Amino acid sequence: MSVDVEATAAAKAPPPPPSEGAARSAPSQRALRKRERRFLHRDKWWGYALIAPAGLGLAVFYLWPVLQTLYFSFTEWGPFGGTSWIGLENYRTMLHDPEVWQSLGNSLIYTVLVLLGIPVSMVLAVLLNLKGMRGTGFYRTLYFLPVVTMPAAVAVVWRWLYNGDVGILNQALDAIGVDGTYWVSDPDVVRFAVAAVGVWMTVGYNMILLLAGLQGIPQDYYEAASLDGAGRVRQFFSVTLPLLSPTLFFTTVLSVIQSLQVFDLIYMILGANTSVGVTNPAYSEGQTIVMLFFQKSFYDNQRAYGAAIVCVLFVLIMALTALQFRLQKRWVHYD
Repeated sequence: MSVDVEATAAAKAPPPPPSEGAARSAPSQRALRKRERRFLHRDKWWGYALIAPAGLGLAVFYLWPVLQTLYFSFTEWGPFGGTSWIGLENYRTMLHDPEVWQSLGNSLIYTVLVLLGIPVSMVLAVLLNLKGMRGTGFYRTLYFLPVVTMPAAVAVVWRWLYNGDVGILNQALDAIGVDGTYWVSDPDVVRFAVAAVGVWMTVGYNMILLLAGLQGIPQDYYEAASLDGAGRVRQFFSVTLPLLSPTLFFTTVLSVIQSLQVFDLIYMILGANTSVGVTNPAYSEGQTIVMLFFQKSFYDNQRAYGAAIVCVLFVLIMALTALQFRLQKRWVHYD
């Protein structure tokens, strides 16, 4: 009983007064925290000042044009300049414009065909990642050259290769007894012809990304799989593909965005519009949505309608990117 009374008295007793050193350290700690907040506040403004040039350039050359284009899509552009507000009329017109739907379909078909080049990049990356492979630096440079080549120059060369009369492709087919065709002016094959060039231009870039992902996979996984009796093919599907899925996802997202925005390559291959109009009979089958935007905005002087077209393209890219990020949970492994 006496023990309980003593414990209760000890609990009710006031805490001992702080020592003289602790009493002196409390104001100094508050002053230190105040000084740190002042320094952080000053450093924050220094940070804002350092990123201000880049932020200003981003706002002037990227953000403001996007907002301006969005505004123009709800207006009508006058023949001598000036705009008038018409609301959703441009978007209603697009719903009943067959040229818009065909161009949009051409862009989607081109995107799907270019995505088929990712397995080619995957095979090349695996081959270059093999132990004892000689000349890997040469092959990397060779496959990456189309990426750094100007699309206009690539289009001129491939347009010559695709020439139906004197092109090397038709001459090679004729040598083995196969009749060629006019590849860039035949409506039945023009989509596949331009998509082949798109794959040729992007396969090197995707290969470099996938090769970097392959080299980041620890060898311990392959050794463990080999001890379990897994062969090369089994290791590829059970080890390589799951661990490489984040890189594959990244290359897929980039390929979709770039393919939907393609313009100069196909524009130069099919032949640009002239003062007498389109001269290629397969132009409409190869025309992308960005090419239609260019035609409406700068040839037909329907800049507000072109702004509406490019806004729809922006929404489409955002929607497909969001869908890819949603579906990545089913096949991308980050562990």
